[in-house]
Amino acid sequence: MLELLAREAPAEDFERLVYEARTAGASEEELARLTRAKDLSLNIRGLFARRQQREAGLSALVDTARDLTHPYNLDTLLNIITRRARLLLGLDMSWVTFHDFPESRSIVRAADGHTSAITVGFAVPMNGGVGRQASQRSAPFWSADYLRDDSFVHSEVIDNVVRAEGLHAIMAVPLRHESTDLGNLYVAGRRIRHFDPDELSLMSSLADLVAVAIEKTRLLDRVRNEVAGLELDTTRAKHSSAAAHRLRNTHSRLIELVLEGGGLPALAAEAAPLLGGSLIIRDHTGRDISTVGEFHALDENTIRAASLDAHTERCPIRSADGIWVTPALAGQEILGTLLLAPDPAAQQSSADAPETIQLLALVAQATALVLLMQRSTAAAEGHVRDELFNDLLKEDQLPAAKLAERARRLGVNLDGPHVVVVARPEGGSLGRAVIWASSYAHQHSGLKSVDSGCIILLLPGTDPAATGKAVSQELATALNHPVTVGAAGPVTELTAISRTYQEARCCLDALTALGGRGGTASPRELGFLGLLLSDSPNTAEFINNTIGPVLDYDTQQRTDLARTLEAYFASACSPTRAAESLHVHPNTVSRRLERITELLGPEWLEPAQALEVQLALQMQRTRRALVRGRRDQAGRASG
Repeated sequence: MLELLAREAPAEDFERLVYEARTAGASEEELARLTRAKDLSLNIRGLFARRQQREAGLSALVDTARDLTHPYNLDTLLNIITRRARLLLGLDMSWVTFHDFPESRSIVRAADGHTSAITVGFAVPMNGGVGRQASQRSAPFWSADYLRDDSFVHSEVIDNVVRAEGLHAIMAVPLRHESTDLGNLYVAGRRIRHFDPDELSLMSSLADLVAVAIEKTRLLDRVRNEVAGLELDTTRAKHSSAAAHRLRNTHSRLIELVLEGGGLPALAAEAAPLLGGSLIIRDHTGRDISTVGEFHALDENTIRAASLDAHTERCPIRSADGIWVTPALAGQEILGTLLLAPDPAAQQSSADAPETIQLLALVAQATALVLLMQRSTAAAEGHVRDELFNDLLKEDQLPAAKLAERARRLGVNLDGPHVVVVARPEGGSLGRAVIWASSYAHQHSGLKSVDSGCIILLLPGTDPAATGKAVSQELATALNHPVTVGAAGPVTELTAISRTYQEARCCLDALTALGGRGGTASPRELGFLGLLLSDSPNTAEFINNTIGPVLDYDTQQRTDLARTLEAYFASACSPTRAAESLHVHPNTVSRRLERITELLGPEWLEPAQALEVQLALQMQRTRRALVRGRRDQAGRASG
């Protein structure tokens, strides 16, 4: 027996010795002594085997603990744990579940072995099975033949999976860290098997190591995430600091450019490349002041809507067609608007970057500074220029030479033709209108004055009607109220400015009397009323503006359209009676009237214009009579 123990012989060799002794005829006493020696030897042999198994298990446990110290992520760690647990007991399957207490279930996070139903993400109910027993007892719980074991509550879902996998022996070991119940570690085999205390102790030790490793890995994952977040925050902070530094330098450069006297064109030319697009700077009336780059046709309705939002929010707003709209503000006052059209290549990258939007706001601030400086300059010069204009408007003027000298010293060029515009706001703040007039006169190299709630402007030009309409439109837009305008001119003599102003004032009064609030009028637009209101009536111009095309046609074609007109009006607008007085066929009169309509337009038959046509015909007859009278007098004198 000792020799067999020494060479670690199998159990069959011990049984063979007893069998051979019985066959050789050994006595009962000898057989009993030999059987006792055999039993003691097998016990010693089993003890050695258990010790070897325990040592192997402890060695595997130590190896597992060593593996668990590596900085794995959680999924990798769980895969290592399930494989080690399966191999440690030599079973077919193993898996790890984490509890989801609000849903009363455990979720499989990792599985090892040949499985078909127990996969990652499978939900294990917590209302039955060996896992429930292990969690309640806080100790390993096993079953040698799971489906036939009635010592615990079963779950239909778990039973179906066990049946599908062909499992019999199953052990569940709770995973607990301090007072936290994390989940369960499961091992299972496809044969009936009883687990001894050493195996239970081994699995308990493994579960303790696993719980600590899971918590360590979770903590490590949180630390990693926090470190990654800190690194990202640091990177963002560096980028933000660099962007702030670039913005500060750019802002300083723009302010220096403004302080060095660079105007809006220089500012726009400097800012457009930095913004990566084309740039338009508009004043508070919406008029383009400076443009850099090319703009396609702008949808002004869309721009206007975006401008309202930008002025309300006091920040850049992107319109529906991709144009950035930014207000140039001074306190609550809107000085202008910037329009940025990003380049197509930059539109999806840097054009929408916060740095670009901040830079756009800084450019708008520099623009507001330039506009304020221009306004201050205009206001400083405007007082002296206003005094000059007031002297020009007086009836008892200073000598023309003295006025011209004052104008030259102020840099006001009054040599060319000018028109006088008198504008009366029909609402809104007069102070705002005066500020607008100062800026408008400065931009157009003109002069402005204020009298009795009216804005008076002396502007270069030859067409008082067009100039008056432009002033009315822009001032009405600035005030958001209608503006009534009277205009007269052109005037080239300084001494005639006062008289031209009176004509413009008369046009304004005539509009008021006629109920034309918010309209625009000049002597030419008022027709014969303008002729009556003018201090120096120009009858030739009135005749030419009214029936000039007819007179020219008669001269060129040797026709009698003017005489036909006279006969037509003399016969109470009857073509038939006109034909009788002219001794022509009625069809001839009809054709002549059609030709007159082509020359004067269909409106000549309207009552107001028909009156002017008759007046012009009467003036033309009078002029012809006067010319003939002078010729006859000159002929008699020479005879």
